[in-house]
Amino acid sequence: MRNKTELDKAYAFCQNMAKSHYENFPVASILLPKALRRPIAVIYAFARTADDFADEDNIPAEDRLRLLNAYSQYLSEIADHCYVGNDPIFLALQDVVHRFKLPIQLLEDLLIAFRQDVVKSRYTTFNEVLDYCRFSANPVGRLLLHLQGTPTQQQLQQSDAICTSLQLINFYQDIVQDFKEQNRIYIPLDELSDIGIDEANLIQADTSILAPLLRSLYLRTELIMSEGLELGSSLSGRLGWEIRAMTLGGLTTLLSLKRQPDGGLLSRPRLSRKTMTWVIINSALTTRYKQIIFQLL
Repeated sequence: MRNKTELDKAYAFCQNMAKSHYENFPVASILLPKALRRPIAVIYAFARTADDFADEDNIPAEDRLRLLNAYSQYLSEIADHCYVGNDPIFLALQDVVHRFKLPIQLLEDLLIAFRQDVVKSRYTTFNEVLDYCRFSANPVGRLLLHLQGTPTQQQLQQSDAICTSLQLINFYQDIVQDFKEQNRIYIPLDELSDIGIDEANLIQADTSILAPLLRSLYLRTELIMSEGLELGSSLSGRLGWEIRAMTLGGLTTLLSLKRQPDGGLLSRPRLSRKTMTWVIINSALTTRYKQIIFQLL
């Protein structure tokens, strides 16, 4: 059993990491219940460092996989109540997992996605992309629900719909960035091939040819998101507010993507501070949230 001082330092380490990064991950949102901010920061620190391993191009792939496999080993030790290391992330994570009875497989699922990032940079079909989201995004929402209590199967499925949609929206915002910085393409290659675009020329492609495909992907993403819209309404308190805000923020970003002219499809729309304030205000009350969602869809 770790002493309180050691645990407090481990939690502080994770919180400082969370505060130093900007992410869509619900790290230190003021909307979150105060009791959940520390454990979420710990989960974030775990995911952030593992993601950094996967993206570190200066390290050979086999070494990045070795680092991720070490994280899997630490998770196994936490599950077996035998982690004895001194890594502050895993000291705090051990406490969070046992305190909140988190399914350890959800954390391992994130590692599956990060390993995939090391070895796979292209996706042949839309279903392959969705399968990646199952590991890269959906565990985040499920962990959030498990921190709050015992979610129903319906809530877990609704959470998956929201998280998959948010991940897809990020892909569509970052087509150029993902290609240039990580040589990754999340647009299905079979669909690019169908419209005569070669993957090597994706970011130089004629956007008038690319536009129908992207707009088809936006519509599919909207339909997936619609399957999770009731989650935020079904949860009371600040967690419900947080999920409504994330959902509404995602749909607002998707609307911005849909409204871009063909020539701007590969640029990243950014929500202004004013728009983000609008999202937060209109997510505060369930009735208002439902009215806005109905208008957006």
